[in-house]
Amino acid sequence: MEDDAAAATAAAEAEEKAILSDIEQKIKCFGKDRGRLIPILQAIQEEHQYLPEGAIQMVGRHLEIPASEVYGVATFYNAFRFNPPGKHPIKVCLGTACHVRAGDIILENFERKLEIKEGQTTPDREFSIERVACVGCCALAPVALIGETVHGHMAPSKVEGLLMRIQIEKEKEERERKQDESAQ
Repeated sequence: MEDDAAAATAAAEAEEKAILSDIEQKIKCFGKDRGRLIPILQAIQEEHQYLPEGAIQMVGRHLEIPASEVYGVATFYNAFRFNPPGKHPIKVCLGTACHVRAGDIILENFERKLEIKEGQTTPDREFSIERVACVGCCALAPVALIGETVHGHMAPSKVEGLLMRIQIEKEKEERERKQDESAQ
């Protein structure tokens, strides 16, 4: 199990290195005008779904402004993420209907089971957790989305089952992939 975690961490580091290389090439297309800061950050986020720490430094160097200023602007807007989204992004609704039906307890259960906090991604990049204001399914409150799938009438006891189902699917896909490889 530790070998799998180490391999996943190494793969994540290699992926981030490739992302930073891509970002370095693409920001050259933007002018050095300070007014380009938000469009550059938006382009990075659109392409990679988050702003890697190294990207903040690169953008600062490109625009010749302190990285702290880039970070300050990026943290001002809640549209920017600083952690890569997981393969299975989890969004827990905390709009009014979900809040009054204990949506916060659902969020806490996901955090406890995955050992990450809201806004974070698991080290293997399988899961990320995000709180959202409303998903428009108030009649199903409390609601959680995993990927694009809505899970209504959530209960703390359902959290572990949902995560286990994803793990079982992953293991099944892995077995099928290995069978296909050995058949060739």
